[in-house]
Amino acid sequence: MSIRDLMQMSLTNLLRRKLRTFLTVLGVVIGTASIVVMLSLGLGLKRSSLKQIEQYGGITTITVYPNEEQSTESGEKQKVQRLDDKAAEQVGRIPHVKVVSPVLQIDAIARIGRYQAYINIKGMTAEALRNMRLKIGQGSLPAEKGPLQLFFGNQVIHSFYSIKGNGEAPKIDPVKDTIFYIFDMEAYNLTQNGGVQSGGNEGNSQPVKPPKKYLLPVCGILDGGPEVYSNNSYEVYADLDALKAHVKKAFKNKAIPGQPTGKKGKPLKGIYYNSLYVSVDGMSHVEEVQKAIREMGFQENSNIEWLQQMQQQMKTIQMVLGGIGAVSLFVAAIGIANTMMMSIYERTKEIGILKVLGCDLSDIRRIFLIEAGSIGLAGGMTGLVLSYGISSVINFLAKSSSYENISYIPIWLVGLAVFFSVLVGIGAGFLPAFRAMRLSPLSALRND
Repeated sequence: MSIRDLMQMSLTNLLRRKLRTFLTVLGVVIGTASIVVMLSLGLGLKRSSLKQIEQYGGITTITVYPNEEQSTESGEKQKVQRLDDKAAEQVGRIPHVKVVSPVLQIDAIARIGRYQAYINIKGMTAEALRNMRLKIGQGSLPAEKGPLQLFFGNQVIHSFYSIKGNGEAPKIDPVKDTIFYIFDMEAYNLTQNGGVQSGGNEGNSQPVKPPKKYLLPVCGILDGGPEVYSNNSYEVYADLDALKAHVKKAFKNKAIPGQPTGKKGKPLKGIYYNSLYVSVDGMSHVEEVQKAIREMGFQENSNIEWLQQMQQQMKTIQMVLGGIGAVSLFVAAIGIANTMMMSIYERTKEIGILKVLGCDLSDIRRIFLIEAGSIGLAGGMTGLVLSYGISSVINFLAKSSSYENISYIPIWLVGLAVFFSVLVGIGAGFLPAFRAMRLSPLSALRND
């Protein structure tokens, strides 16, 4: 018999008993929908967690810190390892390091009219800022060469407050409005408290000059509204060389705040950095690079440990959820096998006639396997439609939580679900199909 004839005969037999076929298909629908939705929850949680890690610095990013002087268990003092240009070059020579940038942080006060804000400016190389893939909502990143420009995080504007203390919300456009910046915060605080500095003896106070204000342009703003938060939302970025040049000018003949000092309290020569931004060319090499950095004597930190813990938890969650869904599909497989066995008992004489007419045993087997596979296919396709509906409802209800798209159905899961449901149907139909093959033609014809 041709495949077309076998399929036509199988579908006719299924449609002959519509209610029983419908109930069997319904079992597969519920089983398929259960396992797809359960797996989609695990995949959605994993995807959301990875997105959160990206917002908090990325998976292949390492932050390097200076190693301050400290005593070991044996009582010996470790050598102080500070971060300068030489250290950055040394870290950049480690295999698999793609980008390395010094990070210089300077505190400042931003003033515009009756509003002010305390900000922290981070100076980084243009290459590092591009590598961070900051989503620009307005303007552009700081220029690589030229005067100092600032790039605001989307939440920085909400850090401004009214100096009158009336709680008035700021109405500022950083790109268009004129904002002044004060870097000498010590002088600013002294001028706010009387404008004098103690000389160490009574009656020997010296007047303090008001700090200089600098007009700096805001070249761009990070994308996102007041409700959007990421690791960069409250940051203010600038080009490293431009920030260094400006700081040296602002603190000429004075100690730069945050810079290390010698034993006598005098600032050291040169500029030392607060940290290093290091980008690795692959997640699998992060731990290797971290080990090399530790061997240099620096401290380091990355999100790889958080990721590994999260992946382990997600595997456990997916196994539990997948197991729950698999139970439903197993019950559906039992339903298919029961339907096929009942079909054999009802069609015993028909099977006997086919054998007497010379029908090949493999054709009889194919008839029942096609019927079982058709039930699995119909149930799998309908179950997928139901899964998308349930997934949409779950995501709609979970909008208020910190997770976005908590249920995620990728294309590969769609194909796997259909293939698996058909495979379960055929697997459940094997035993009834072989039973039909072994029926004696004479016994089948005598059957009433």
